[in-house]
Amino acid sequence: MAQKLTLISHKLCPYVQRAVIALNEKGVPFERVDIDLANKPDWFLKISPLGKVPVLVVTGADGKEVALFESNVICEYIEDAQGGAKLHPQDALQRAQHRAWMEFGSTILSELWGLETTGDSAIFESKRQAVAAKFARVEEALGSGPLFAGKNFSLVDAVFAPIFRYFDLFDQLTDLSVFADTPKVRAWRETLAKRPSVGTAVGPDYPQLLHAFLVRHNAHLLKLAA
Repeated sequence: MAQKLTLISHKLCPYVQRAVIALNEKGVPFERVDIDLANKPDWFLKISPLGKVPVLVVTGADGKEVALFESNVICEYIEDAQGGAKLHPQDALQRAQHRAWMEFGSTILSELWGLETTGDSAIFESKRQAVAAKFARVEEALGSGPLFAGKNFSLVDAVFAPIFRYFDLFDQLTDLSVFADTPKVRAWRETLAKRPSVGTAVGPDYPQLLHAFLVRHNAHLLKLAA
């Protein structure tokens, strides 16, 4: 049989979305299996050493399964092993730069976790400022667009699209002024939002699920919307 890809997922996870977007951009068929991270199945813990999603299970022609974990590792495998559009530059130095900005995207997600889960106003404001400062650095790195690497979609775009998606809901709650002084970032966000691979990386219930997540954490963000 041909190689089969199964992506172990959670409906809200931005790291899962990276892999989904990369697979979509390359036109690679895959099966997506969502799990409850609050009640992780035993079979999942056996294949995920960190107990996190995403995990990409690659089933070879011989039926042997190999489980890959960590989102950037999975994205790199997709780029190296699958056909379709190239998502990394050919030049080694540019490729390394892209990988660095992928890691930078992960640091923004870490700050966003604090911003969306805290109920403390002081912590919230410190996280808001940290996120704004990081996007100011991104603004300096962007060229003429419309994507991170000009006209070519890259794995950096796949990393940042799920980050921008958070603000689709946040903007409905309050004005965080995170993108106030970053016109290039704003334009990049708008471009990515229109891309089919990005839109289909989550289900139609994503906004409701994210709002419910904020409610469970008694997030300060919701108090600003009151």
